Parts: sequence; structure tokens; C-alpha cells
Amino acid sequence: MKGLGERILTTHVGSLVRPVALLEMVMDGVVGNPVDQDAFETLITESVKDVVAKQAKVGIDIPSDGEFSKRDFHNYVVERLSGIEAQSAQRKIAGTSAGGLYYPKLADEFPNFMQQYGDMYRTMWLPPEIPREKIEAALSVARPQTVVVEPIAYVGQDLLQRDLDNFAAALAPHDFADAFVPSATPSRSDAMADEIYPSEQAYLYALADAMAVEYKAIVDAGYMVQLDLGLPSRNQVLYGKANPTVEDLRKASEMQVEAYNHALRDIPSDRVRYHLCWGSMNTPHTTDVPLTEFVELILKINAGFYVIEGANPRHEHEWMVWKDVNLPDDKVLVPGIVSHQTNVVEHPELVSWRIQNYASVVGRERVVAGTDCGFSQGWTMQRVHEEVQWAKLKALADGAALATEALW
Repeated sequence: MKGLGERILTTHVGSLVRPVALLEMVMDGVVGNPVDQDAFETLITESVKDVVAKQAKVGIDIPSDGEFSKRDFHNYVVERLSGIEAQSAQRKIAGTSAGGLYYPKLADEFPNFMQQYGDMYRTMWLPPEIPREKIEAALSVARPQTVVVEPIAYVGQDLLQRDLDNFAAALAPHDFADAFVPSATPSRSDAMADEIYPSEQAYLYALADAMAVEYKAIVDAGYMVQLDLGLPSRNQVLYGKANPTVEDLRKASEMQVEAYNHALRDIPSDRVRYHLCWGSMNTPHTTDVPLTEFVELILKINAGFYVIEGANPRHEHEWMVWKDVNLPDDKVLVPGIVSHQTNVVEHPELVSWRIQNYASVVGRERVVAGTDCGFSQGWTMQRVHEEVQWAKLKALADGAALATEALW
């Protein structure tokens, strides 16, 4: 990676706010309206070129393609894996919760807030240029339940190659330190998996073998691959079990780490980023598991770069964890230095101070400045206004320059 250890480099988590025209075409696809596929592919190519150029302009050193070709950061793989099908949301699957509740403890602690926030968070920052009736129509389409119907295999080579080609063309005019492509981890919880695989572990390993095809293709194309999903957290439904115990979480997490490493077995660790967050929601986060409870576990993942939230006020103090936890010599921290959850733009001096905190405990040569999570993990998950997104990334770059002056 060019420049690592010589100055503070900057990056982010991957997803960026999608252009209005691209959002509209995605919504058309969601509701079943006809979509001109050739026009859609052309728009993706042009949008990726534009978003890479904007990252260069604001000073990002390690860019992504914005995840523009994907409806969201994780479930996009349903289009790339055989053996998984979408079935009617009305079909009751044992173990699922009503409404797909992912934050039961927060709902107990802050019932009125969670109700009010749940009614608006999907639409509050979607562009006003898109008619509200179009947004509501797309949101009204029930998310289908995905089920495993036969052994899983990777069949998304053509879609992946399109993404890699678009990214290569967009990167060509620029001089970046490196580039990365996010990819989903083998940690899905599709229904009926137990009817195809003898155990949860066998199911995860099958997913790992399938996704390993995507990981290797990304790295072979010259990019870093980012496994882009957190380990199970205390406020989530875990394999159909609400409010899992710490022991439930540890067992599930250990099994996932084994699956991650199985998928990464043929990839050099210095080409792997692992992103961990506590959820993108702008919620109280009082049920988040402290980093101290599982930091040793994530260090077992065969990644060279650990992308971990650090601007979230529930976790900003956790830079101090690294005073007591030994970061292996071949690992680099990519802490979140600016938040994706608030439209307040961090001051460059604050950015520099946060970076220097991490440098003081792991060394200046092992810190890359990042963001807590993606700015728009899917078409319904835009976290801030697009103008603010770019201002935050510019502040990140400006603050990294200040930190470089102070540290070197």
C-alpha cells in the first residue's frame, strides 16, 4: 500500500450515497416496473466513474466504487449464489420475529423512540427529487424471506466482473494509494438451511466456499477485499433467538470466525480488511457489546486491516482498549474517525486529535483514518445528506494531513 507508514492515509467503509437517477432505477426494479437494462448498466459505469473522481477530489487515499451496483451491502449475494431463493414474505418461517425485529432490547428500553425512528429512518434523507409516492411504493414491497433450497454455489461471476471492470476504468485516471471492494461475509441466516445442511457450521462453511470465489477474484484483480459485516451483537435476534446470552454470542462468533478464515485461506492477510460495527442505526446504542468483550476474537480473523467504529460516542473512548490489547505487528487499525450517523461535520482538528490518540497506542505507521460505517448501505439506508457526506470525507482528509504534520 503506497504511503502506509509515511503519512496518515484515509479511507471509508465502502457504501456512498447513490445518485438520484440510479436510485430511481433501483426502485423501479423493486416494484417490478420495466427497467432498460442497457441504460442501467451504462448509468452504473458512469456513476462509479464520477464517485471515484469525487473521492480523489476530497482527498481519499483508498476508495471504493460506492457499492453502486448493489441494492444493499449484504443481501446482494442472493443474485450471486445458487441454492438460495426469495419466497413470499407471508410464508411463516419458524424462529423469525414479527416485522423482522432486530433491536428487541432497544425497543424495550426506548419503545417510543424506536417506534418514531422506525417510521422515518428509511426515508428521511432520500432525495426530494424522487416523488414520495414512488418511494412509498418501493418501501411497501415486502422484503421476501430467503430460503436455502439446494446446496449453495457461487454463480455471480459475470456481475462481479462487471463491477471490477467498472472500478478499474474509474480508477485509471487517478493515483490512489490502494483500492478496496466490500464483499458480504459467510454469516447469513437463511431459513430452511437445516434441511439442506446437517449443522449450522456446515451451512456457514458452504457459504464460505461460495464467497471465497468472490474474495479471490477481487484480490486477483488487484484490490483489497473487505469483509463487510459485524459479528452478532447483544441487541439482535441470533438465529431466531431474541436477546442471546454472552455465551450464545461467543459461540456463534467463534463459529463465524472459523468460516471467515476458511473463506480467506488462499488470500494474503495484507489484502484483507475486516469491518466491524455496532449497527448503522442512529439509535441510543446502550445495548452495544463493549469492544473489550470480543477484541481478542476478531484479532483471530486473517485480516491485515481492522476497520472498527471509533467516532460513535458510545465507543469513542475505546481507543484506550489498545493500551492493554496487543495489536500484532502485521496488523493495521482503521478506526472510524468521522461518523456516518450524524449530519454534524467533524472539525479537522478533532479528526487529527482522534487519529493521534490511536497513533499513541499502536504507532503512527499502523493507523489509517476511516469512517464508522457506510453512508448508504442500501437504497433505503441513506444516513446523511449527500452534501454532508462529502464534507465529512473532506474533513477526514484535512484532519489526516494535520495529524501527519504532528506525527511526522
